[in-house]
Amino acid sequence: MLPWRRLLRPLAVLTLAAAALVAPTGAAQAAAAPSSGWNNWSCKPSTAHPRPVVLVHGTFGNSVDNWLGLAPYLVHRGYCVYSLDYGQLPGVPLFNGLGPIDKSAGQLDAFVDRVLAATGSAKTDLIGHSQGGMMPRYYLKFLGGAPKVNALVGLAPDNHGTTLLGLTQLLPYFPGAEDLISGATPGLADQIAGSAFQNKLNEGGDTVPGVTYTVIATRYDEVVTPYRSSFLDGPGVRNVVLQDLCGLDLSEHVAIGLTDRIAWHEAVNALDPAHATRTTCASVFE
Repeated sequence: MLPWRRLLRPLAVLTLAAAALVAPTGAAQAAAAPSSGWNNWSCKPSTAHPRPVVLVHGTFGNSVDNWLGLAPYLVHRGYCVYSLDYGQLPGVPLFNGLGPIDKSAGQLDAFVDRVLAATGSAKTDLIGHSQGGMMPRYYLKFLGGAPKVNALVGLAPDNHGTTLLGLTQLLPYFPGAEDLISGATPGLADQIAGSAFQNKLNEGGDTVPGVTYTVIATRYDEVVTPYRSSFLDGPGVRNVVLQDLCGLDLSEHVAIGLTDRIAWHEAVNALDPAHATRTTCASVFE
């Protein structure tokens, strides 16, 4: 093999990994710190908010780092909030969501059972960012999760995989690249549009009965491409483009989950539609 081709193989892997979700600055320090106000296992849901909320991080995220903004936002509004780690790889601390997604869905299954047992609730609501908005659909569809979940809210979820601006279409030109990705980081391989996992997940319909789905996407998504591949089709689905709520919102893939209070406001509307208020640019101040 020519030297330049030896270099291109790991470059393809690194490009996919970096584009999937760039971890925010200070991830190590944030993940090591205790969560503030959430993962309180003595919390009991109120009459106003009778279901606990489980937050599902994205690729390279973790149960603290991904939720330093949204978790306190929800707790302040009276929700019992929990977050889990999933998709860990041996010897890779802090950066999760890299293991096989069907196995990660099994971890979510066990965590939801723990939350329901602790809170005494019959159902939970799920909010996920990126892979965390897509992976729970496997839990709902194949692992019997639907009776335990009222609503799934996805923030820039890769519901139908991603081409990463066309980069994944180049993989066949680099022999061994796809095998390397599948072996080293199967969670990334599962997120490529047209993968065996994506085909299984979406065959026969995007949704299951009894669960409401909300997808909040951004036109500036540089990871889930095209951004409309986030959208779901089926009963009980609401697909929202962030910029249709606030044309001034420039959030891209990472920011929609980490810092965007407009997206969070719309997510809360999905959790409590009976008391929903219109989401606008002014929602950032609420």
